[in-house]
Amino acid sequence: MDVDLRDLELLEATAAAGSLTAAAERLYVSQPALSQRLTRLEDRLGMRLFDRQGRRLVPNAAGRRMLVAAHHILGELESATRDLREIRDGRDRRVRFTAQCSTTFPWLPPVLRAFRAREPDIDVRIATTPDDAPIPALLADQVDVALVTKPDVQMDRVTLTRLFDDEMVAVVPAGHPWADRAHLTARDFDGADLVLYDFYDQKRIPSMPLPLPAGARPGRITTMPVVTDLVIEMVAGGQGVTVLPNWVAAPYTASHGLAMVRIGAQPLTRTWFCATRPGPHPPHLDTFVEELVTRLRARA
Repeated sequence: MDVDLRDLELLEATAAAGSLTAAAERLYVSQPALSQRLTRLEDRLGMRLFDRQGRRLVPNAAGRRMLVAAHHILGELESATRDLREIRDGRDRRVRFTAQCSTTFPWLPPVLRAFRAREPDIDVRIATTPDDAPIPALLADQVDVALVTKPDVQMDRVTLTRLFDDEMVAVVPAGHPWADRAHLTARDFDGADLVLYDFYDQKRIPSMPLPLPAGARPGRITTMPVVTDLVIEMVAGGQGVTVLPNWVAAPYTASHGLAMVRIGAQPLTRTWFCATRPGPHPPHLDTFVEELVTRLRARA
């Protein structure tokens, strides 16, 4: 696609201003020049990007899609410019942190309080990563510290500090036939209706393996946004069963009439790690990692 930054600025300014005349004033160019640039862009793309509604230019479906890209790219460039300015001036005083499967953060406030007591001038930024994949973001210098559990083919390129293991459990209504079972087997899940977070959607590329014993053949799988309350309400309403970490599910058992059931004769567990890039780190980053490791190990 033959689109450059000036084209993205044109799209953003025209959508915000509603006319080429006002957009030209924002961009400090003449209106005829801006009109010609928009015409050339639409010719290259093979479609119009704006429709005229009265005296205003309004983005159509194609224009709205291009605006999503424009906002993302221009915003990221602005952020990068700001970050480079801070690095140049010796003011790169921040920690960019992300967590995999960040369904709940009850453990985070104590970590932040302890860290800020030691480093009050450091800015902690909680980041999200595309496709819930923090390792590529860490290697691309988009984050500094990541809390990870799911395997990644690039894990050997980062430094991992083991934190704790948690147990994945089936969560069912208290009156469900499984509720009094000592544990479940793969056969129990055959034909079962599951309600899971959408990163388990098997149509996604890449998809996450289902959190079930090997050989299980569930029936219908309903995937939901990564909002624990939503999944819990579906299970409590009899729409299926789910599988969650025990520490995520436990607060809901009494309030929603649910039970947690072990999966397998031996617990189905995951290991959590603190991941950082190899090599020396700024002292404030080491301090954040120290607080994260100490407090999560103590909580576990």
